[in-house]
Amino acid sequence: MTGIEIYLAIGVMALVNYFTRVFPFIFFIRKDPPSSIIFIERFFPAIIMVILIIYTLKDIEFAVYPYGLKEVSSVIFTAFLHLSIKNYLISIFGGTIFYMALVQYIN
Repeated sequence: MTGIEIYLAIGVMALVNYFTRVFPFIFFIRKDPPSSIIFIERFFPAIIMVILIIYTLKDIEFAVYPYGLKEVSSVIFTAFLHLSIKNYLISIFGGTIFYMALVQYIN
């Protein structure tokens, strides 16, 4: 790819990203959103948390050192964050950062 093609690709991706963000506001400006959108808005953060927990716990081998210590402790830390702060965004990012730090520092 040449330089101009890269800039065009970046521009197209930026426009598509912008319109996917703006489209719901334009589409639902005069009417109430459907129940499926309300459901997604209400439960999507919890669904993301469950997906992250499953991803974290899927490859645990309790018979091998460190016996799942990183994964289990990061799930507990994330649960603690969420129960104390009650903010999905902080819980997701805080738990992910905690898990990544453990992955880097525990062999």
